Amino acid sequence: MSEYETDPAKLPRLGRMLLWVDKPGSANKIFYGLAAVCVVVFLLDFTYEKHAYFDIEHIPGFFAIYGFVMFTGLILAAKALRVLVKRPEDYYGDKAVDSEIYPEDQLEKVNHDGL
Repeated sequence: MSEYETDPAKLPRLGRMLLWVDKPGSANKIFYGLAAVCVVVFLLDFTYEKHAYFDIEHIPGFFAIYGFVMFTGLILAAKALRVLVKRPEDYYGDKAVDSEIYPEDQLEKVNHDGL
């Protein structure tokens, strides 16, 4: 455990303010908060006059819908591209850096745990 995990008072002020993010249930709060912000911004789209260049831009919520569709398309395209780019775990075989064998007596072992 690090010193911050045992004593949150040692954290900087911003770190102490964001400690609630690590608590159980915080992901749901963040999700619902972002969903509420999206709904409010969508509803605000009805409150002003649009000076659109194309007719389709006059549809309320057009840019929100367009952004969602394009982002979903980007994710699906990345999943499809992964099939083409993905390599097996042993693709580099014996040429991989981590496959080299080092003599034990020439290694400097460092304990990063501070113990």
